[in-house]
Amino acid sequence: MARTGDRPTTPGRGRRADAARNAGLLLSAARELFEEHGPEVALDDIARRAGVGNATLYRHFPTRGDLLVAVYAEEVAALCERGAALLREPSAVEALFDWLDGFVVHVATKGPLALAGTESRNERRTELFDRWHESMRSTAEALLLRAQEDGAVRSDLAVGDLLALTGAAAVAGADASHARRLLRILRHGMAV
Repeated sequence: MARTGDRPTTPGRGRRADAARNAGLLLSAARELFEEHGPEVALDDIARRAGVGNATLYRHFPTRGDLLVAVYAEEVAALCERGAALLREPSAVEALFDWLDGFVVHVATKGPLALAGTESRNERRTELFDRWHESMRSTAEALLLRAQEDGAVRSDLAVGDLLALTGAAAVAGADASHARRLLRILRHGMAV
């Protein structure tokens, strides 16, 4: 049996497979602990939960910021992948609001993670935020356009307006549940 770092490897499994597995374990553990305790959780706790040594953690993520960025980038990618899948749903308007529901929860709960992962590098922060925002905006735009083409939402509604209103609900909500309620009010209006 060959050894890779501090873990034995089985024949046929190379260093890359172990490295990818360890990175996945670290990201999963970090995501769980960030949700439980916030982005300032001890890195030793993340390595312990992942079942790897500290050296493995630092080999994959040299700084706390690198780990935070990787976790948040996965969150954004998952949200956008969900949007792409929803484009195949039969009801364009339900697909749009299903995605907006996930978006409002994302904004309501992931802001501190995004800020913590990028606050020390202004240039990198701008680049990352621009890339993340553009991917979410593109996803929302595709869903909105489909709903507009179906005649399910106003044709004069711009994606920027839609995201601003949804983001406002996320920020104004006391928690994710309240933000979702505010989004439902936006969707259905206040009329009886």
